[in-house]
Amino acid sequence: MHGPNPSSRRQFLAASAATTTVLAAGLSLSRSVHAAGSERFNVILVGAGGRGTGAAADCLRAAGHIKLVAIADAFGEQARLSRKSLQAMFGDQIDVPDERLFAGLDAFQKALACDADLMIQGTPPGFRPSHYRAAVEAGKHVFMEKPLCVDAGGFRSVMETNKLAEQKNLKVGVGLFRRHMDTHRDAMQRLHAGELGKIQFLRCYCNMTAWGGGRPRQPGMTEMEHQIRNWRCFDWLGGGSLVEAHCHELDVMDWAMQGHPVEANGMGGRQAITAEMAGKGLFATDYDHHFHEYTYADGTKMYSQCRQMNGCWGPMTEHIHTDKTVIDLLGKIRISNVRDRKEEVLSPYLQEHADLLDAIWNGKPYHEGWFGATSSFTSVLGREAGYCGQVVKWDELAAQGPDLFPSPLAWDADPPVLPDAQGSYEHAVPVPGIYQPFRS
Repeated sequence: MHGPNPSSRRQFLAASAATTTVLAAGLSLSRSVHAAGSERFNVILVGAGGRGTGAAADCLRAAGHIKLVAIADAFGEQARLSRKSLQAMFGDQIDVPDERLFAGLDAFQKALACDADLMIQGTPPGFRPSHYRAAVEAGKHVFMEKPLCVDAGGFRSVMETNKLAEQKNLKVGVGLFRRHMDTHRDAMQRLHAGELGKIQFLRCYCNMTAWGGGRPRQPGMTEMEHQIRNWRCFDWLGGGSLVEAHCHELDVMDWAMQGHPVEANGMGGRQAITAEMAGKGLFATDYDHHFHEYTYADGTKMYSQCRQMNGCWGPMTEHIHTDKTVIDLLGKIRISNVRDRKEEVLSPYLQEHADLLDAIWNGKPYHEGWFGATSSFTSVLGREAGYCGQVVKWDELAAQGPDLFPSPLAWDADPPVLPDAQGSYEHAVPVPGIYQPFRS
């Protein structure tokens, strides 16, 4: 529970490559609801990095008649690498000729124009709201990674698209995998049935090792390309560690409370980022440690820690204190446990795709976009409270908070944050007491 090395989806992909048929064996999935009655089910991948490629692999493991027919990424070399990796694992399930390998900031639109049933969306989070909207408008079912938004504007957009997806009876899956873990499902069922008592308070932890920082700028690279290639460094693209990583644990807290917080206050700062990265010419505008107090509508308090520092206590867990017991949930799945797992017990990375496909193929209600949006915005609420050093209310931030994503988006356009004359982004780091999450 307290080990220092979190496992990524990419590591999980390598560890579980031999289990390509587990999913189909564990489910009874009807094939009568495939595209136009066909046995073939076509999928496109938008965002072909490690996370997107891993999600595509998890989907392809479900059944041999699932075909990947297009890959889109901002960068052509990443799209080609993803295709090569997936071809090595899935052979003729990968039907992506060069003409359906798309690159550029408009690549997602070209992929959505292909004959496909489902979009797997694994880009940096800042792109998610607009890509989700385009996919739903195109009539595609969607699986998208978390978080669903990095700011208030993105939250508003996702909530509107959720309504449209519901109207069009499209199925929406979200990569908040704890919702597909039997331990968590069983605990929530018992909690919400009243068996485990009344919640008194909650706490959660997302404490990890330090992230290595951005990649130095290459000659001829525009500022926009530089930032997109280093998306974790900029809140408008990645949301920061609290939003990008801690949304998993915060989702469990909202799940337990069956709702989202109404306000948050908190604090955070930067220590390891500046000490370990500045001397290497690397950068980030994020904090590397956060602590927040969230308040729910009934007054219940929830406390969260999020830290990215080496050599520190490292739990990634959720805890629910009731008047009868304490529910301790180990959300992080480590590679050693996955390898030891019996085949009939599915990883939640696979189960989340199994559940989505079951809903698509059997016409079941399925819309994870609602809790995906609110859990993501719970993370944004905490980040903004820490940045400004004030109590931030959910309704005010949701209504008045900015949309950070630039429009129009182009390689030669200015991103929301620009370096100073010395190439530094330190001026963009929020300072509590000065930073304002919105203008009233």
